[in-house]
Amino acid sequence: MAAYFIGIDVGTQGVRVVLTDENGQVYGSEEAVFPLTDRAREEQSPRRWWIAVLRCLKTVVDSLRTTIDLQAVKSIAVTSTSGTVIPLDDQNEPLHNALMYSDSRPVIEGEQCKVLAERYHPDGYTGFNASSGLSKMVWFAHHFPEKTARLHTWVHAADYLTGKLSGNFRVTDYTNALKSGYDVKNGAWPAYLFETIPLNKAWMPEVVPSGKPIGCLLPELAIALKLPEIVVVAGMTDGCASQVASGAVRPGDWNTTIGTTLVVKGVTLQALNDPEGRLYSHRHPEGYWMPGGASNTGADWVTAGFGTDLAELTQAAAALIPTPYTAYPLRQKGERFPFMSAQAHGFAPKGLTNAELFAANMEGVAYLERYAYELIETLSGETVRAVYTAGGASNSDIWLTIRSSVLKRPVYKCAEVTGAVGAAILAASQTHFSSLTEAAQAMTRIEKEVKPMVEWMPLYDAGYARFVGALREKGFIA
Repeated sequence: MAAYFIGIDVGTQGVRVVLTDENGQVYGSEEAVFPLTDRAREEQSPRRWWIAVLRCLKTVVDSLRTTIDLQAVKSIAVTSTSGTVIPLDDQNEPLHNALMYSDSRPVIEGEQCKVLAERYHPDGYTGFNASSGLSKMVWFAHHFPEKTARLHTWVHAADYLTGKLSGNFRVTDYTNALKSGYDVKNGAWPAYLFETIPLNKAWMPEVVPSGKPIGCLLPELAIALKLPEIVVVAGMTDGCASQVASGAVRPGDWNTTIGTTLVVKGVTLQALNDPEGRLYSHRHPEGYWMPGGASNTGADWVTAGFGTDLAELTQAAAALIPTPYTAYPLRQKGERFPFMSAQAHGFAPKGLTNAELFAANMEGVAYLERYAYELIETLSGETVRAVYTAGGASNSDIWLTIRSSVLKRPVYKCAEVTGAVGAAILAASQTHFSSLTEAAQAMTRIEKEVKPMVEWMPLYDAGYARFVGALREKGFIA
């Protein structure tokens, strides 16, 4: 008999709910959109999320009631933004709106948390900033002491919705807990959190691996949705869920997502220690590590500099590659991965045609990706075995071919690479399959394999050397 799983993804701009089978086929999908305002970047109503989730859930299951056996739905999982936190009272009601990951107000608290972590817990996560959950908790205590006095539990965005589904608000997972200060290596909330900052250990939830069953769908919800009391599992951050959906879940597997920015995430056997803080590691549900890093460079330069009529431009660029040009299409000042430089800025040769610049920029991003993977192999001592890809840039065949040739390895594009599908795979990982690895192998599908152009590889080796030389000459790297 078929088995089905539900994945829920709640982001800054909306909700998506999907229902898949054990092969990863999506049978139903529904979305709700939130208006994106400056206020929404700082705070949002978690009650509004829940209303939207319920509406989408009902729409999906109702649409499938005559198509599949809904009694075969086995489990459900939630993914949401990393660093978004909500203070709950003793009735599990929000004392305040959710403090969003994109809320920049806790800048000072982020700096304080970073200094304290480096002093008292240097072997743990120390990359705290304004977007971290811990920084927001401290900021809240400073600005809302009366509400803080009534605080019972700090939850992350995914935890709140998991709690609304199951009634269990006292559990979170490794990936969400990391930026709230949890020591994922030793499996504990470090003592310094409660000795040096206004945080109470009683407020902090139990931390378990993503995908672990933590309860069942509340009876009243099961009745309302006409579903069985399915298993509810611990959630995951949206970035990690998208990595899961890409299929990059085994040691040596890596995923590059190129959207507005370039984000690299993968799996290693051992924790990856980066003394410069360019990479940090989540904990894999199977005990491995999930390092990742995000660049300020990506594909934002495409529409910003070249408009929307890209087909003709892409065709013209394809006739020019490999180019002899060295370009780095960073649109803002400063880079954070795979190198850190406050002075970094984009560059390109003067006098290029649009097609030449377009081609050189695609190559520049590919060179940056190669630099990232060389850094990862150096720091980890482990081999990057496979590169999976997602994001808008993965829709360009010529860019995929450039990247594969620069990386000198195949690049795999997977279908259905969304946080909601990643959540559905997570839901299945310990309720139907024996592990996340087994679930991802069964539920992800490679849509396209792009292999290197062998005749381009020597030219791209030379181009990569010029690119690294230019970064060094400009003082961006040592």
